[in-house]
Amino acid sequence: MPFATQHHFWSPEILRANGSIALTLLGALALGMLVGYERSYRGRAAGMRTYGLVCMASAALTVLVGFRPLWYGGVSGPLSDPTSVVQGVVTGIGFLCAGVIIKDGLSVRGLATAASIWSVSAVGVLFGAGFYVAASVFAVLCALSMSLLHQLEHRLPGRTTLDLHLTFRAGFRPSLDEIAAIAQERGYRILRDSVTIKFADNQPVWRLAVIGLKRSRALSPALLAEQLTNFEGMAKFSITPVRN
Repeated sequence: MPFATQHHFWSPEILRANGSIALTLLGALALGMLVGYERSYRGRAAGMRTYGLVCMASAALTVLVGFRPLWYGGVSGPLSDPTSVVQGVVTGIGFLCAGVIIKDGLSVRGLATAASIWSVSAVGVLFGAGFYVAASVFAVLCALSMSLLHQLEHRLPGRTTLDLHLTFRAGFRPSLDEIAAIAQERGYRILRDSVTIKFADNQPVWRLAVIGLKRSRALSPALLAEQLTNFEGMAKFSITPVRN
């Protein structure tokens, strides 16, 4: 099997392939951000960074297969099957990514970190296959996604989601419609499919998620806590912002 030298990796054909892959990565990042913003706007855990990174990594690994004749400078032997190696890398990194995701109530943390780890594995695959320029562009895009997109996501119009634990006094019968109306007046809407109810020490304990209709109109958690303190029948409560 012939061995590749440096001039193989910088040939015009290889450079054109790197440029094509780089444009593919940019397009995938834009499409992933578009979907991620819709999820972020609706207060979901995964946002623009997570969707952008996952979409871009998927595109990188997919487009890589299409340029297989150019792998390793275009001199890979006919008996080599690097796609099986790529499959093993992606599978193994997937288990690693699952370990950094932590769910605490309605909050899910580590999604962006997991997506970035998986994306870095794709950077390594691209670089190992000899697409140095595309791998470098991919790495820069990942870094920018983790830093600049986080700031951009918070500046764009969106909604805040809060996780509420409400413990009512013994004998008090709370009404979901009444609580929903109170939340509506303060700029929040109850996610009815998130409501869970239980009894502890003869007290109704409700857990639910509320989403701010607009960040500018919804009360801050501090002001919301002040009003819940004066709510009739309220024994204790906790307010936790849902994070990703």
